[in-house]
Amino acid sequence: MKPFAGFAAAAVLLASCEEWEPVYTLKYDEPANYERVTMTPTHTIAQLAAMYEIGNPKTIEEDIIIAGKVNSSDQSGNFYKSFYIQDETGGIEVKVGRSSLYSDYKEGQTVYVDLHGLTIGMYGYKTLKEYADGPSGGNGLVQIGLEDPTNEYETSYIEVEPIINAHIFRGQDGDKVKPVVLTEKDLPGRTATLKDSPVLGKLVTIKGLKYSDKIFTLAYINSNLDKKASSNRIFLSDQTWGVTTWAMSKNLFVQKLDEGAFDSVKIGNSGDYNYGTVADHKDEIRSNAAAATVSQYFTCGKTELAVRTSGFAKFGDAEIPAEVLNGSATIDVTGVLSLYQGDIQLTINSLDDIVVNK
Repeated sequence: MKPFAGFAAAAVLLASCEEWEPVYTLKYDEPANYERVTMTPTHTIAQLAAMYEIGNPKTIEEDIIIAGKVNSSDQSGNFYKSFYIQDETGGIEVKVGRSSLYSDYKEGQTVYVDLHGLTIGMYGYKTLKEYADGPSGGNGLVQIGLEDPTNEYETSYIEVEPIINAHIFRGQDGDKVKPVVLTEKDLPGRTATLKDSPVLGKLVTIKGLKYSDKIFTLAYINSNLDKKASSNRIFLSDQTWGVTTWAMSKNLFVQKLDEGAFDSVKIGNSGDYNYGTVADHKDEIRSNAAAATVSQYFTCGKTELAVRTSGFAKFGDAEIPAEVLNGSATIDVTGVLSLYQGDIQLTINSLDDIVVNK
């Protein structure tokens, strides 16, 4: 809303960061009663998302309202400072810079967003390229936030209470969203948008996933230094590196580090591995260690996808069942479907969203 425009510009100086940080999800008292509103949407979520052009975050100057039901929860710590809403046309992330959002924005509740003065952008886009072993890169997912004055990301968190209250309105409570059951043919391609793949951003169930024997994790020698510098980046990919849990807390990461599981990993980005190995920097890595988000890869038919889990999730250190790891059992997964650099991701609300087929 217009009265908050200047306030919003100042507020985003509390810089945005897409890296997941500690999430405290103790049970608080129920929030004070609030007036549940009913508003008339002017656009569907897909119509709003269609206003975004790749590489050009857009601050909305029109009076646009969308509505959707909440399909995510940060109660277990696997979502951080954001929640997702969905309507019949797709889902979208709303970046609210607070934890314990599940207390205010309950699963199944209708939420209205007044977009005037907010920014839509995409997180996770990378130019699509074809390589000998297949394509790499593609779209991310459109999200709602504030303009990021640092230009590090396309949107920043909505953190200041008056701004939150001016743009995000809570409607009626309702039953939890029923997930859409998908098969391989329903999965989005690397350049998918809500226009051609309305399952993006929605709560979905994908059945019969088989373990792919590989993970993806990005860690740092020192997370207080430049996170984009090749000399500071540690990529665990293309195999399991001995990680048999959904993610790694700080303590588990250090344990794996001390066991030598990552010793041979080269420091750097693709094409710039000129900084030795993890073994050469182990003391510094240990002293600056943090929890690690892990993408554990599975296949649905011939299509690969990742179950992405925060190292701060309550279940982050939970072991993946041995029968899943050795391929003798598959899993059914329910989670919010998204893309990151063209790769399909599922983010679960709790460990109960994974069912082992024995």
